[in-house]
Amino acid sequence: MPTHGSMTKAGKVRSSTPKIPPRPKRNLPPRQRNKREYWIRKRKEGGLPVPTVVPPSSVPRKARAAPG
Repeated sequence: MPTHGSMTKAGKVRSSTPKIPPRPKRNLPPRQRNKREYWIRKRKEGGLPVPTVVPPSSVPRKARAAPG
């Protein structure tokens, strides 16, 4: 039974394809967005002010560069 391709050609296309940088994401992941919306909803129910700046816990952190 014939195979779908020779092993000498394995991985040639993927390695020769140019790497394109990903576009930056525009929205928060659903889990973080839901957490933020819950926080805002609870503040409004309690009659507390809702700041226009989001709480730090719901903002994704930037990855720190490795020292050295």
